[in-house]
Amino acid sequence: ELESFNITFNSSRAISHFAYGITANMAAVFLYGSNFVPVKRVETGDGMFFQWVTCAAIWVVSMFGDLMLQSPKFCPFAMLGGVLWATGNVAVVPFVKAIGLGLGILISGSSNLLMGWASSRFGWFGIAAQNVSHPILNYCGFLNVFCLLFTSGFLLAVVAGLMYAFSIIPVLYIKSNSVHHDSMFYESSVYDLDYVHAHCCGIFIASTVYFAIYCAAMNTKPKLYSRAVLPGLLSGLMWAIGTYCWFLANNYLNSVITFPIVTVGYGLVAALWGCLVFKEIKVTIKILASLVS
Repeated sequence: ELESFNITFNSSRAISHFAYGITANMAAVFLYGSNFVPVKRVETGDGMFFQWVTCAAIWVVSMFGDLMLQSPKFCPFAMLGGVLWATGNVAVVPFVKAIGLGLGILISGSSNLLMGWASSRFGWFGIAAQNVSHPILNYCGFLNVFCLLFTSGFLLAVVAGLMYAFSIIPVLYIKSNSVHHDSMFYESSVYDLDYVHAHCCGIFIASTVYFAIYCAAMNTKPKLYSRAVLPGLLSGLMWAIGTYCWFLANNYLNSVITFPIVTVGYGLVAALWGCLVFKEIKVTIKILASLVS
């Protein structure tokens, strides 16, 4: 009888964790797919000022999040992921303006998906490989997205997506090595949310460095657009909350599950924004391809 109770309890707990994980994942999908909507119809010039405002907002939100989590131990290595993300983010405004919100985010999301899926599935870059119950379906999804990516062929969006994919690897590496006695990360936290603040610190520092380089290149006369401040703050707020939702989902579901959902999902949400709201009609075929994958 006790064994039956334990089985029932564990089953109920697994269902609850799955529900929490999917809910957090869906929230992340919507926020990630919508966070560039505020900038679509706002003049941002080359995007350098906008990306800095966005990253500053992300950092501020992460400070509040860190306080709510009672300031867990800061891990500098997790900042590397933020640096990689900020590097990819520099390209966002140019490709959104050039090829549209829906198509641009869909392409970057596709390249993001491929690299993130492969690194989690096969254990690249020193992280532990994660198994899935239906590998054939997993590989079919990979092939569909692979074809979508290379029929699109927009280099800037692809590079941005790769940087986004690399950005999660430092956190996964820390967690994978937290059980190895000979690792410098031994006994590190396996709670993903503990690394969000460090990740966002890396984002803000890198974006500030890039903006300083930009100002120097412009002979201290950068193009500043006051109308881009509020959309930038809103974009950063949405992205930061979306990241907390995604990292929370990773605690209930493996990243090999959450990563494809987030990357395909936010690309689809952005594509729907582009097609239905901003009338980027050419993106319709890409939406269908994403749905098939």
